[in-house]
Amino acid sequence: MSTAGHGAAVRIEDCGKTFADGTRALDPATLDIARGETLVLLGPSGCGKTTMLRIIAGLELPDPGGKVLFDGKDVTAVAIERRNVGMVFQSYALFPNMTVADNIGYGLKIRGIAREERAARVAELVALTNITGLENRRIDQLSGGQRQRVALARAVAIRPGILLLDEPLTALDAALRDRLRGELNRLLRALGITTIYVTHDQAEAMELGDRIVVMRKGAIAQIGTPREIYFEPKDRFVAEFVGAANIIEAPVDKGELVLPGGRLSIGVESTTANATVMTRPETIRVVEPGAGSLAGIIDSVSFIGDRQRLVVSGASSKSLNVDAPNTIQVKAGDRIGLSIAPEAIRLLPSED
Repeated sequence: MSTAGHGAAVRIEDCGKTFADGTRALDPATLDIARGETLVLLGPSGCGKTTMLRIIAGLELPDPGGKVLFDGKDVTAVAIERRNVGMVFQSYALFPNMTVADNIGYGLKIRGIAREERAARVAELVALTNITGLENRRIDQLSGGQRQRVALARAVAIRPGILLLDEPLTALDAALRDRLRGELNRLLRALGITTIYVTHDQAEAMELGDRIVVMRKGAIAQIGTPREIYFEPKDRFVAEFVGAANIIEAPVDKGELVLPGGRLSIGVESTTANATVMTRPETIRVVEPGAGSLAGIIDSVSFIGDRQRLVVSGASSKSLNVDAPNTIQVKAGDRIGLSIAPEAIRLLPSED
């Protein structure tokens, strides 16, 4: 694809946003996004992720002192139509009175691109987004997934340096969303455009992001690769927001948590009398009673298909979620052992 590798490096510098009524939507933040990178802004509603996206787009001005730079050039005061960005919104904002082809080519037409080149680029994007045969259909004749593809094709038709996506899959049903997430990932890799993607869905963030920015209450909580965010969360909020997490709080003695079901090595010496740690359900191994570092009673078993989720009490002060192979035979009331490797335990800072 001729757009491959086409992207701009982005830097936001001390960008905060306070609205006229005094509401602080975004604390001053500095963030660098590499050329061709897909960066996901992840967090709950109201955390500031869409505000950050709108500042990058030019739809909002940052508070005084904040700067937005594309390839080192200050574009803070540059209007959105002059920033060479493509945007896909949750609503898609397609033109209902135009065909699919006309929607895709609209941005090219208003830029004065010749008809022949316009048609060639539309055909290229129709093929890339798997909507061949739909070129002459009206928007109201398309499914939700087809509309999403048209919106994406229209956004990238102008060959933007930066592609901005604001929860583009939220309006779709779960099965379609899962399928399109994979297609979107393939398409973004093929295009090579610098992409900033807003979502509250952790699965989307994990699959699509080269890096993830987890946001909370208008501030950046953590930046890292999907693997870093998942296995090395910086605090309890990140641990619990991204994936299933067991949070264990207990006294520490000689580098071990002292728990109702046994003692658990945390792999490091703690300088406090009490510690808070996280472990993921899939990192806990079910063993024979007495064979593991902890023991407990199964409260419930949920068969999920590729695994089964056990809820185990008695091992910790709170019940633990354990993802076990679907091949082992267990039932509620069984006493089991639990083995957790020290490297699967993440020591978290104490909450203020």
